[in-house]
Amino acid sequence: MPIPFSNPLEYKTMKRLLSIILITCCMSNISAQTNYPSIGKVVRLDPALDQLIAPEAKIEVLSSGYMWSEGPVWVKNGEFLLFSDVPANTIYRWKEGDKSAAAFLKPSGYTGLGRYSYEPGSNGLIINKKGELVACEHGDRRVSAMPLEVGGKRTLADSFGGKKLNSPNDIVQHSGGAYYFTDPPYGLDKWEKDPTREQELFGVYRIGTDGKITLATGELLRPNGLAFSPDEKILYVAQSYADRAIYMAYPVNTDGSLGVGKVFYDATPAVKEGKLKGLPDGMKIDKKGNLFATGPGGVLIISPEGKLLGRIDTNEPTANCAWGNDGSTLYITSNMHLCRIKTLTVGIGF
Repeated sequence: MPIPFSNPLEYKTMKRLLSIILITCCMSNISAQTNYPSIGKVVRLDPALDQLIAPEAKIEVLSSGYMWSEGPVWVKNGEFLLFSDVPANTIYRWKEGDKSAAAFLKPSGYTGLGRYSYEPGSNGLIINKKGELVACEHGDRRVSAMPLEVGGKRTLADSFGGKKLNSPNDIVQHSGGAYYFTDPPYGLDKWEKDPTREQELFGVYRIGTDGKITLATGELLRPNGLAFSPDEKILYVAQSYADRAIYMAYPVNTDGSLGVGKVFYDATPAVKEGKLKGLPDGMKIDKKGNLFATGPGGVLIISPEGKLLGRIDTNEPTANCAWGNDGSTLYITSNMHLCRIKTLTVGIGF
């Protein structure tokens, strides 16, 4: 999802003011790292949610002060979390016991000179099957892979059909090794009207194990977050578009191509009502097939049958989430904050 402010100065001013208020009022115990301030609430719409999130669960604020936090990923070997601050062109690292997150990689997504756009940095992050950090880079318009120990990036994709990508946004890896990523215009300075835009479509692409890049689907106007079902037979794709704020479900064929998709959940009415902040964005799946999808009102918890069970509402536009620790903790990037909530379920990959 793009940053929900058209004026960068307005965004920075409000963000820093809110951060100061939060830190001053709520974080007196942060140095001890035993009690974190909490924000927002869990909105329960179905009794089934009680099996996933305990009634007493709180949304904890672990670190604040970011311009637009995104792309969290848990690094199992080091037991720490990495996440992007897209406008700051920085990947941050947070670990239990740290007073705050520290810069891990800068620049994270744009290595050129001068200003590129207001969202130049990395966005979605994953740890691939080799243990490398894979990043969707807005400014350099590519998907890259980098060993965590020694650095040194290599490009996995930066073009399709001989034309530059727009701004890779989010990515997942199939157990067979192939990647799927989205390529909306949010990292371009003038979005779809940017003069440097080369791709006609805002596609969902597949990078095969042979390195070949194919267009998986080009039917979405603003493809964004991605997640596989537990059996990997379905690829969920979020669309960050106010007039059609939907989560699509695409069958994954045996050759890795995508079949005809269908709307899994439609959040358009909630967006148009205007009471809840945010659009469909990043998402993750638990082992039971429940979708934890950022969207209007925080993180939406949607059953495998497409029923909305409730929301984890931080009171801020929410960009993405990731499972961590033993797989039952959900980390959430929400506007200026890095948050977490402890659940009763376990995410895929743990």
